[in-house]
Amino acid sequence: MKGTKYYLSKTVEELKPSGIRRFFDLAAGMEGVISLGVGEPDFITPWSVREAAILSLEQGYTSYTANAGLMELREEIADYMQKSFGVSYSPQNEIIVTVGASQALDISLRAILDPGDEVIVVEPSFVSYVPLVTLAGGVPVQVQTLKENGFKILPEQLENAITGRTKAIMLCSPNNPTGTMLSGDELNAIAQIAEKYDLLVLSDEIYAELAYDDEYTSFAAIREMKKRTILISGFSKGFAMTGWRLGFVCAPEEISQAMLKIHQYAMMCAPTMAQFAALEALKTGKSDVEVMKKSYKRRRNYFVQSLNELGLTCHMPGGAFYAFPSIESTGLSSEEFAEKLLLEEKVAVVPGNIFGESGEGHVRCSYATSMELLQEAIKRISHFIKQNQKA
Repeated sequence: MKGTKYYLSKTVEELKPSGIRRFFDLAAGMEGVISLGVGEPDFITPWSVREAAILSLEQGYTSYTANAGLMELREEIADYMQKSFGVSYSPQNEIIVTVGASQALDISLRAILDPGDEVIVVEPSFVSYVPLVTLAGGVPVQVQTLKENGFKILPEQLENAITGRTKAIMLCSPNNPTGTMLSGDELNAIAQIAEKYDLLVLSDEIYAELAYDDEYTSFAAIREMKKRTILISGFSKGFAMTGWRLGFVCAPEEISQAMLKIHQYAMMCAPTMAQFAALEALKTGKSDVEVMKKSYKRRRNYFVQSLNELGLTCHMPGGAFYAFPSIESTGLSSEEFAEKLLLEEKVAVVPGNIFGESGEGHVRCSYATSMELLQEAIKRISHFIKQNQKA
């Protein structure tokens, strides 16, 4: 036996590990760290939702559900998407309950891509997009957005990236890591391009519930776009259910049923007790979502204003719970800034270059933490900047 490397897939061997993990590992052994790095709510899942999961266990609901998920949950998802975002999906054959939005992304890409098919990835982008395209046999084509445009993709940028191999465009609005949210008009411009070049759009709408200033527009709600859209969402962010690992994907029947085949073989079904919890969240959790949303907005306003006052230029994010300030004034790279800030001031942020080349010169800060900790973080960042200001 010559060594395990001969047994590994070359594709997997060439994959880089998540850059976020290195900074979490650095922070893990340190006391007194304020973490602005974790992309999850600081709220606990509401009691009524936890109680529903407990009740399902007490009543003995511990077997598999249908592959696509509990029919009652799919019906509730369909009702929720219609009432909240004006998009209509059949619970029978257009909705699949998944193990988080991450699995929904995975099976979506594997269902539509043949080797060599290209997927346009708008960056800065969530760290899993490019690897998941690669693992599905596709070719990620990264299109960089600019801070001068508030990290919004321009139609001409999309058109310039399209080739004869382009199969889909991947969007995330509100965006992780920038918090940028595209307006209805901006999404319409993308829709026209998708129609012109006969492309699919994978719309990651996991932060749809966390839109602060403007009404949220689902890409699937745009005229003629439902047939081209794979809508990915879930319960992690808006409903504070990250650890439950429950998401869903909505797509036209032909695509949805192709995804279901992969889901059947790879996962069977999402966890039963988590599905009962999600059902309760949809039925009774709207008021809890609003409470969280108001708190995030208050923190966003304070944190972004404070960053700008410190000279770390930051656009006002329209949604999610991330700020993406420029750190160029310090003369440090994104990784240098993040590592020095952690070691010198015990504040954890994520280097922007992890999310693509256009993220260099920025860091991602999650304001999904208490106002008291945000205020202390700003004090520490202020001290750090004074010590590291570019000459």
